[in-house]
Order: sequence, then C-alpha cells, then structure tokens
Amino acid sequence: MSHTLHPLKKQRLQRSELAVPASNPVMIDKAASSAADYIFLDLEDAVAPPEKEQARRNCIQALNDIDWAAKGKTVSVRINGLDTHYMYRDVVDVMEQAGDKVHTLLVPKVGVPGDLYMVEAMVNQIEMAKGFQTRVGLEALIETALGMANVEAIAQFGGRLEALHFGVADFAASMRARTTNIGGLNPAYPGDQWHAAIARMVTACRAYGLRPIDGPFGDFSDPEGYKAGARRAAALGCEGKWAIHPSQVALANEVFSPTDAEVTKARRIIEELKAAEAQGKGAASLDGKMIDAASERMAKNVLVIAEAIAAA
Repeated sequence: MSHTLHPLKKQRLQRSELAVPASNPVMIDKAASSAADYIFLDLEDAVAPPEKEQARRNCIQALNDIDWAAKGKTVSVRINGLDTHYMYRDVVDVMEQAGDKVHTLLVPKVGVPGDLYMVEAMVNQIEMAKGFQTRVGLEALIETALGMANVEAIAQFGGRLEALHFGVADFAASMRARTTNIGGLNPAYPGDQWHAAIARMVTACRAYGLRPIDGPFGDFSDPEGYKAGARRAAALGCEGKWAIHPSQVALANEVFSPTDAEVTKARRIIEELKAAEAQGKGAASLDGKMIDAASERMAKNVLVIAEAIAAA
C-alpha cells in the first residue's frame, strides 16, 4: 500500500438524505421528525426565484428553532449556485444568523476546486467574525460535465470538504444525454447509464477521504426501482442516497444498512483471522472460502456502519 494515505475526513451516518424545499415550513417540520439520517434544506432548484428570499428566512428560522441534533439529524443547507446572485446572501445570511446550528453547506454544480475555495473563504471569515466554535463542513454536488472532468481535483480540495454527491438530473442535462428520466434505468442503454460516472466519483472520494453519496430517483411511485438504483450505488461504494419524497427514506435506510447476516459474517471473519494469526497464519478459511487481510478490511467497513447505526 502507498505511503500516501487519505483517511476518511469525517464520519457521518448518511444512508438517507431527505431533500426539503425551504420554501415550505410544514415540510421542514415533518422532515425533522422523519427517520432520515440527513436533512438538506434546499434554497436552490426546489425553490422558485420569487420565493428565494422567504425560503432563506424559513431556513434560518428552522435551523435556530429546531434542535436537529436532539432529533438525531445532521442538517445541511443547499445554497444556490455560484453563477447566481442568490449565492452570496445564502452563505452570509445562513452563516451569520445560524452558522453555529448548521452542520454542512451543500454547494451545487461544482465545476472546479476554486468554486469550493470561494465558499470556504466566506465561511472562514464569518465563523471568525462571529466567534463560532463549531466548524461547518462543505459538500459538493458533481452534476456537470465540467465537475466530472475535474472530480479528482475537486476531491483533493481539502479544507472543509467532506462529501461528494452525484446529481444525476443536471448531469444528464449537462451531458445532453438522450433521457428525461431522473436516476432510473434507460431502456435505450444496455445497463446502468450512470455506472461509469458514479464509479469515477466514488473512486475520487475513497482516494481522498470523502463520503460518496448517490443523488435522486425521480419516480417516487416506484419503490422497487428506487431500491434497485440504491443497491447499484451501494455496490459501487456509495454510503447513502437522496430521498426526494418521505416514502424513500425507509428504502434508503434499508439498502444502506448491513443486514444481521452481514454483520454476523463480518464478526466471524475477524474472529477467524485472529485465530489464524495466533497460529502464525496470514489467511484462514470460512465457510469453504479463503479469507485474508483484505477480507478483514471489508469486514471492518461493515462493522463501522453497523456501529454508527446502533449509536444513532
């Protein structure tokens, strides 16, 4: 293994991420009491331009009025893009008025590392000016051709960056893909149309210590389609998936939680390898299959998630 290692920067339970338009206070209140691990209050695509300022006010009020941590929630705010005139006020107002209550800012349509540098510089100055002792993290949406072309450089940004998300709808539009489907399989494509993109993003995340999160699945009337997409993302290494409807939260939690059988097997792998080590062996056999140090690393990944779920 290389001497250059980038351990996971921040462990957070992020199996399900419920998207909530900040223009709707009723939905915000319901989200706070949901089973989602993560909530993001959306100031961007889910909010029409005439509602942007009121949505920002609603967001700040919700951050201050709701004890998100007591409800077991990580709360994030998706700001508007750097190419809009809404973004700077999103960062300034949210950070100045609730910067000690929000956990992360989700930056949309990140194309180059400099996009994150701009947001981070603003957050740094506001935290210093306000004397906040908390430290807000950043998460980046990879949802343009430019962002995917630069995903490795973006993942290396460092600083406050914790996670990358795959925004399938805007990515499809940016790529001019022949589809209007959000996240589902395309019958014109032999397989998963987004496999290569997600795999590339996940690789960048794992190389540089970030959490990879899969984005939305538009058809909330198709739970099996959602779960199939979530399983594909999990198989590639994603830690969780967006829920654009409350009914999708339980589906994400189910798919991204290790089963009892998986946890039991992970523990058995570690036990068998400890026994083999005591006998001076580097490998062992479990259920007729060879296991070794790589098996132990995979088993520990399962147990980390299981422990995080148990602690939530």
